[in-house]
Amino acid sequence: MIRTSIIAGRIAAFAAAAALAIAPTAFAAETPNTLQGVKVIGAQEAKPMLDRGVLFVDARVAAEYAEKTIKGAKNVPYREKSAKSADFDRTQDQFDLAKLPADKSTAVVFFCNAGECWKSYKASVLARDAGYKQVYWLRGGMPEWTSKGLPTQ
Repeated sequence: MIRTSIIAGRIAAFAAAAALAIAPTAFAAETPNTLQGVKVIGAQEAKPMLDRGVLFVDARVAAEYAEKTIKGAKNVPYREKSAKSADFDRTQDQFDLAKLPADKSTAVVFFCNAGECWKSYKASVLARDAGYKQVYWLRGGMPEWTSKGLPTQ
């Protein structure tokens, strides 16, 4: 009986250690609340920008964009293979900066699905690092936008 409980205890300890070891890769982290050199905005702040004609870039895949997006948004998919982390390896990913305006003083708002979706975060980083001066990140993305009943297409 004692031997069985010792074995059961060791199995439980092993299972717990294994769960902790895989946890960082099994569950994606939420995106950071801030991003240096990028203005993080909410839907209420973004809507007047849309009304003024500021470019909104949907960093999600084409199928998500086709299903529903912010009215007037342009789809520039961020193809992500790197870790969902602030120190991601951009060489593993693909994002076509050539699809952004040539004038790097043009304001651009990036969005995706928020939360554990890092595509717009990463696109914002690449745009900032490419020299864009007015980079905005709609961190709440489509979930926040649609929850406010704002225009979609």
